[in-house]
Amino acid sequence: MQARLKAQVRRRAAFRCEYCHFPERLGELRFQLDHIRPEQHGGPTVLANLAWSCLRCNKHKGPNLSGIDPKTHRTVRLFHPRHDLWEKHFTWHGPMLLGLTPMGGPLSVSFIVTIRMRSWPARRSWPKASASPNSRLACARERRSRPPNA
Repeated sequence: MQARLKAQVRRRAAFRCEYCHFPERLGELRFQLDHIRPEQHGGPTVLANLAWSCLRCNKHKGPNLSGIDPKTHRTVRLFHPRHDLWEKHFTWHGPMLLGLTPMGGPLSVSFIVTIRMRSWPARRSWPKASASPNSRLACARERRSRPPNA
């Protein structure tokens, strides 16, 4: 994949996972490009169809376009970082990412609550003034604290 395209995706994502909003600089594993609509389902390798993803979110999502809402047991479309507003579907509660809507449920309940517990010390380093790493304040601080070559 073109280095230029990868750099564009990283910058657009503000150097954090577009699914769980975990900052790349605090990640234990490398982040990667994810096809929002997977290639096996006809998704093209273009900027609009690529998301910056932590390894755990990318591996969990896999080629899925939908998931099962844990409350209703109905099939729901998965969160789409280009079409859906993150704050409407998710919220951080300490080290746990919680789904606020049926769309947010499969992603958060299935795996992020479990895996992010290991990252709790890193989570505490996010700005205290923000309950979410997605706030404007958190994003501004994240950009200022990032090394110039990141």
